[in-house]
Order: sequence, then C-alpha cells, then structure tokens
Amino acid sequence: MNFSRMLNFSNTGRPAWNKGKYIGQKPPLKLKEVWSIRTHLQLEINHRDLALFNLAIDSKLRACDLVSLFVNDVALNSSVHSRAVVRQRKTGRPVQFEITEQTREALSAWITNSRRQSADYLFPSRTDGTDHLSTRQYARLVSRWVTLIGLDAKLYGTHSIRRTKASLIYRKTGNIRAVQLLLGHSKLESTVRYLGVEVEDALTIAEQIEV
Repeated sequence: MNFSRMLNFSNTGRPAWNKGKYIGQKPPLKLKEVWSIRTHLQLEINHRDLALFNLAIDSKLRACDLVSLFVNDVALNSSVHSRAVVRQRKTGRPVQFEITEQTREALSAWITNSRRQSADYLFPSRTDGTDHLSTRQYARLVSRWVTLIGLDAKLYGTHSIRRTKASLIYRKTGNIRAVQLLLGHSKLESTVRYLGVEVEDALTIAEQIEV
C-alpha cells in the first residue's frame, strides 16, 4: 500500500490543508496486529474498548453506523446474538454481520458492567451520557489502539478497522462477491477499489484453478 506525504501549498500561498498528512487508503490490520491489540485491551481489563474493537472487526461497519448502535441491535439484555442486521446510514441498505464468540463474550461483559439497557446506546459518549460515542472519539480510540502495539497512528484510521476482516476473508477465499455482501456495497467495483485488488491478485487466484 503506497502513501504520499503532501508538502505543497495552496493557490493562495498558504500551506495546503493536507500539508504533512498522509493521504490514500488506510491499510487494514494484519491478523497478528489484531491479536496484539486484543491482548493489550484484555490486560487493561478495558471492557468498553475490547467490546468496541472486537465488534468493529466483526461487523465491518462504517464508523457512523458502529458508534450509533443500540444495545438491542446486538443483544437481548446481556445475551448477545450470533448475528445482527443494521441499516447503513450512507446507503440505506441493510447489512448483516456475524458476531463471533469472543466478541459476544466481550459485549456481554461490557453491557453487564456498564449496566446498559436495551434502549441505550451501546457505546455512550463520555462527555454526554445521553448521546453515543462520536466518530471523532472513535477515531481517537483507533489511534490509541494502533499506538499500543507500536504502529504509526498517522497511517491508520477507522477504515483500517472496517477493512481488516474483509481483507482477511478476501485473501483467504478470493471471493469478492462474498466480501461485497459483507461490506454492504451496491457495486462490485466499489469492493474492488476498497480492497485494493490488483491484477496480480486476480492472476494468483486464476493460477489456482485448473480447467
């Protein structure tokens, strides 16, 4: 994955808004990095962050959809579902996702310890208890998580978390259509761009098929 650092100036002679910032697609986490972050959060006994991180990986939801989840979207009281369906804000289309056992355990612990009720936001804002965690607050948490394991926070973002499991599924199966459904994309081309699928990837998959 290539990133460029913008050092140019705007037409007004003032520094451009993206001066010194990395642009381009944020890379997904590798499997070992996922487990490293998970282990750090477990050692911290950080129920909220562990539940949020695990659910973000499993759900593959955009940040705006993830932070606005209610408890009853994923659980009945503290009994967490194995699957859930959420309507995406951006597209209005429903998307279904799996909730793995370790994520269910983390969510159950968080809901119980925080005394969340069914109609409550799953991840409330700590600055406003009546609202949900903001996407900006979530982005700060992502920066903290990647920093915990020695990664450069400037290179990663909330889309890194969304792309992680989708990328792992694609690398393992080569099934872009399955990933498209899991991400809730309406067009296959969007999934191809999102995953950064290259010709080399397609050739590698083709070489494994004998006709």
